[in-house]
Amino acid sequence: MKIALVHDHLTQEGGAEKVLRVLHDVFPDSPIYTLVYDKKKMDTDMHDKKVVPSFLQKWPLGVRKYQWFLMWMPAATESYNLDNFDLVISSSSAFAKGIITKPQTKHICYCHTPTRYLWTDSQTYVQGLNQNRLIKKFIPFALSKLRLWDKIAADRVDLFIANSNTVKKRIKKYYGKDSQVIFPPVETSKYNISNEVQNYFLAGGRLVPYKRFDLIVTAFNRLNMQLKIFGTGPDYKRLKKMAKKNIQFEGNVSEEQKAKLYSQCKAYINPQEEDFGITAVEAMAAGRPVLAFKSGGALDTVIENKTGLFFSRQNWEDLAYKILHFNKFQFNPHEIREHARQFDVEVFKDKVKQLVIGTY
Repeated sequence: MKIALVHDHLTQEGGAEKVLRVLHDVFPDSPIYTLVYDKKKMDTDMHDKKVVPSFLQKWPLGVRKYQWFLMWMPAATESYNLDNFDLVISSSSAFAKGIITKPQTKHICYCHTPTRYLWTDSQTYVQGLNQNRLIKKFIPFALSKLRLWDKIAADRVDLFIANSNTVKKRIKKYYGKDSQVIFPPVETSKYNISNEVQNYFLAGGRLVPYKRFDLIVTAFNRLNMQLKIFGTGPDYKRLKKMAKKNIQFEGNVSEEQKAKLYSQCKAYINPQEEDFGITAVEAMAAGRPVLAFKSGGALDTVIENKTGLFFSRQNWEDLAYKILHFNKFQFNPHEIREHARQFDVEVFKDKVKQLVIGTY
């Protein structure tokens, strides 16, 4: 059986790219079709894979400023020649699900979320754009056109896989399609329980506004307790400027450094609504509890009073209250780690293999 993989774009490292890598491990002979491929921004292991970019790759600034070509991305996605494949698996949070396949070709879409800026976050997306007023007035009309294409694109999928129950509900609401949940793969074996838990809380990932790291910074500014934040992103400078001396920014860290940060923190803080939330599971794989906003993927991954605690309102006051009343001795690190193991890479691989075998 000939299988192809399709991914939105390879221009940054993130959770979706981790899923793609594991899919390629399951189907190692599969080429990867994508809108644009920026080798400089991808880990070197991707260089050994057969990556087939769209025509946007050859356009001036097509890779470096690919966001400028948003309105051409549907056509670029539809241009992939997938005629010779029996099965195509798309990894999509935007365009990849819009591929066109032959009637006899099965298309399975692993959906990280229906396109955020078209559906769940369309208003905040426009408000947050750093553009002049004229461009901002035009953008809603462009998004309406893309929204119509996105719905048509979803109709082309034979079977949806959702990465969480939250995304399953979104797929049903926006696309009118049923899906089955297979949680994303987490390399739980990389993380271990430490006997040297220190006196800091931890947060991290890609520092972008919607992840609400500002809530954590505001809370810890007032609490004057130790906080470490790993990762970089567009919000890095603003957050660092906000923060007092009790908050330490670690920047980009190696996998080994990250594992140590997880294992020695009092608790990991997840203030955002994630589609799934891999970093929270990584922290639990190291035996540490999670303080999470009670929404999104955290509802699938965190068990209250066993592997972590929830705060119900997404504001710094509710978060600060949970931090002040947090008792690390309430939690059993071995139970937390055992819970995290259900999200392991090998579990994901087995479920994907079973799904494909059941499809044919």
